[in-house]
Amino acid sequence: MKKFLLMLLSMVMMALTGCGGSDQGAANVEMKTEDAKPVPVETAQAAPRSKILVAYFSHTGENYQVGWIEKGNTAIVADMIASKVGADQFEIKPVKPYPTNYKECTEVAKAELESNARPKYVGSIDLSGYDVIFLGYPIWWSDFPPIIYTFLESNNFNGKTIIPFCTSAGEYMTGQESNIPSLAKGSTLKEGLGLTGKDAQENPESIRPKVEQWLKGLGY
Repeated sequence: MKKFLLMLLSMVMMALTGCGGSDQGAANVEMKTEDAKPVPVETAQAAPRSKILVAYFSHTGENYQVGWIEKGNTAIVADMIASKVGADQFEIKPVKPYPTNYKECTEVAKAELESNARPKYVGSIDLSGYDVIFLGYPIWWSDFPPIIYTFLESNNFNGKTIIPFCTSAGEYMTGQESNIPSLAKGSTLKEGLGLTGKDAQENPESIRPKVEQWLKGLGY
C-alpha cells in the first residue's frame, strides 16, 4: 500500500513539473514579442517645383487696333501667365522709352532692327535662381522688338528653358523663335503662343482659355 501511495505521489509531482515548464516557454515567447522593434518606413518626398520667371516687354500709348492704352497688350498676357503658374515677373523697360505715337514708334523700331541696335533696359535680373523663363513681347516688323535681343544676348541662360509668347494683329508668332537658343546660349526652347493684342486688351477673358490650354500642354 505504501509503495502504491509513493508511486502515486511521484506521478503527481512529475505532472506539476511538466505544467511549469510549459508556462515558462509561453512567457519566453511573449517577452520576445514585446522586445521586437518596428521597422522604420521611409516616406517619399515630392520633387521641388521649378522656379519660374515671366519676363516681358510691352508697349503703351497709341497701339494698332486698340488706340491709346495705359497697360500694354503683352503685359496683360504676362500677368495672366504669372498668376496661373505662380511666377515672378520682370518688365523689360527701355532706358530711352519708345515714342507713344504709333507711327513714330514703328519708324524707330524699323531703324533699330535695320541697324541691329541693342537698346538698353532699366535695371537687371539675376536668372541664376530660375529654371524656366516665359518671354513675352509684341511683334514688330515680323520680328522681336530690338530690346528683346538685348535681353537674350546679355544674360546667362545656360540650362534654362525659354517659353515665348507674343501679341500682334493675329494669333501667330514672329517666325524668329527658332533662333532663341542661338541668342540665349545654352537655353532650351519650348512651344510658344501667339495671341491677338486687341483681344487681350479689350476682352482678356476671351484669351484666358487659350492661355490655360497652352500652359496645360506644357505641364502647368
